[in-house]
Amino acid sequence: MSGPGAGAFSRGGALALVAGGFVLFLALIWLLGSGAQFLGNANNGDAHASAKGLNGYAALVRLTEEAGFAVERSRSPAGLETEGLLVLTPPPETDPLELAKLLKKREAIGPTLVILPKWVALRPPPDLPKEASDKFEPGWVMLEGAAPLLWSESLPAPYGFKRESEELQPDEEPGWEGFDLSGQLPTRSIAYTEGETAQEPLVTDSAGHWLALRVIGTEGSDFYENAHWTVFVAEPDLLNNYGLADKTRAEAAIALLSAAAYDGDVGSVTFDLTMNGFGASENLLTLAFRPPFLAATLCLLLALLIIGWRAFQRFGPAASDAGPQIAFGKQRLIANGASLILRARRLHLLGAPYAALTARRLAERLGLQRADAAAIDAALARRLPNEEPFSRRAARLEGATKPSDILGAAQALDDLTAKL
Repeated sequence: MSGPGAGAFSRGGALALVAGGFVLFLALIWLLGSGAQFLGNANNGDAHASAKGLNGYAALVRLTEEAGFAVERSRSPAGLETEGLLVLTPPPETDPLELAKLLKKREAIGPTLVILPKWVALRPPPDLPKEASDKFEPGWVMLEGAAPLLWSESLPAPYGFKRESEELQPDEEPGWEGFDLSGQLPTRSIAYTEGETAQEPLVTDSAGHWLALRVIGTEGSDFYENAHWTVFVAEPDLLNNYGLADKTRAEAAIALLSAAAYDGDVGSVTFDLTMNGFGASENLLTLAFRPPFLAATLCLLLALLIIGWRAFQRFGPAASDAGPQIAFGKQRLIANGASLILRARRLHLLGAPYAALTARRLAERLGLQRADAAAIDAALARRLPNEEPFSRRAARLEGATKPSDILGAAQALDDLTAKL
């Protein structure tokens, strides 16, 4: 058992506890402010950057990282404001007006790559034979065919175009070409567009249909002169996990990303997940770690560190004596009163009361009815003729201001009382 003066923790242990708690608190603030979500599985079979099914783009994310780009999967609305290449994978139920508003905003921020949805994807049925179901990995899907897309032609100029789909005949080859590369698409179900005058093709199929295009605007317009590039991919099989199983299509995918990123001049690529339902709303913590509030947050954290350090410098282990802190009796009362007087620095106020107290003591010992200074001096002259009169000693005590003078004058009165 520890002694009465020992603390529960050592100084180093207490510092370690506070420092560890502070670091965990900062980590919690950062996780909340970053917009990360820990509930739900992003690998849910939809067409987005975290999906590993045939229609997903997890392979494209990995391929982009291997190509040397700085890659980020963004679940925060702040990711839509990146100055690097932003990759959007809007779902079939996307509101074209909201998408157009985002693309218009991106014109002044950075390049954008939009991959249009195509496939109707289903989870494997529960009655699937065990031999087949055992082969399915988490997030895998079954493709049930191409779904029509109507909102692409509802986009305002120069973004709008009509996306169509076609099922090729057995004698027709699903070929494609672009970026000095060519090959075959993974299926005979082709999604394409004929494009508009304010757009140019990047990848085409064997029939000349556009599979990927870049919006350039009309010559002489403000969009043509100043806007950042926007690229649409009408055929997602060029970039999804299904399509990247082929080496040539993988090379074309990197070429397409590089073209959207100004031939590689833009070194960062952000894959947005907010449009696919994995976004986190803005909150006070998010704003606290973004300019212009970031400076105030850092100052607050620095102030907390300084306050904590000062607390450890001032307060040491608890000090206690063998007895209770508040004892009973006159002695403790006198000691506490003396301590209060010392703290208040009012020693010069003690002279007159102490002289009056000494006068009463001397009057009792001399047998006087009143504690009168003249009567005490007369009685002392008879008993102790060689001693200094009481009135002179009392006057010296009442006039003293320094602690040493007060103590000396009080001691002279005590000596007189002792001699009687």
